[in-house]
Amino acid sequence: MSEISLPAPDSLRSRLLRLYAGLVLYGAGVGLQIRSGLGNDPWDVFHQGLAVRTGLSVGTWIILVGALVMVFWIPLRQRPGIGTVSNIVLLGLFVDLSIWLAPAPDSLFVSWVYLLSAVVLVGGATGLYLGADLGPGPRDGLMTGLHRLGLSIRVARTLIEVSVLAAGWLLGGTVGVGTVVFAVAIGPVTQFLMPWTRPRRRATPMAATH
Repeated sequence: MSEISLPAPDSLRSRLLRLYAGLVLYGAGVGLQIRSGLGNDPWDVFHQGLAVRTGLSVGTWIILVGALVMVFWIPLRQRPGIGTVSNIVLLGLFVDLSIWLAPAPDSLFVSWVYLLSAVVLVGGATGLYLGADLGPGPRDGLMTGLHRLGLSIRVARTLIEVSVLAAGWLLGGTVGVGTVVFAVAIGPVTQFLMPWTRPRRRATPMAATH
């Protein structure tokens, strides 16, 4: 595996701010979706299923699975960044904190509030994380690595997410309407929030062409 890539020093502070704000919001969103009980996204169905079977927390399994996925980066020749390492170490901690802080919903209405809040938080977090441009998350890196081997992004993502969804469901993870809502809504919500979460690039003078 190649060495960890480092950003330019002059942009490091603002990019790190986006990175860690994105990880905090992403962890909060994942925690709320799990707390909703309406269904998780595929990877978190898998993480929750492992937690059900072992007694370890969901966040612990997010960390362990992220580290394990990095092993598969080696033959795929993927290059990690600061964001990749931070994702592995911190995201699971923020998810566990969110689950611990959020009270269990006492009605279906509250469950839906949790779920919809999760979609918004994860959508905003995705824009911040992408805007930081400090390295893909370990699971996304697996997808792009398979793409480099010749699979389309769509096929690679579908193959991975269907596999972890099925495995997680068999292990006892929660699959439900929330799984479908998240899958349908996360793309449009992320796209809508992107202008507010990604850095604005300064306009540069363009040479006249005649």
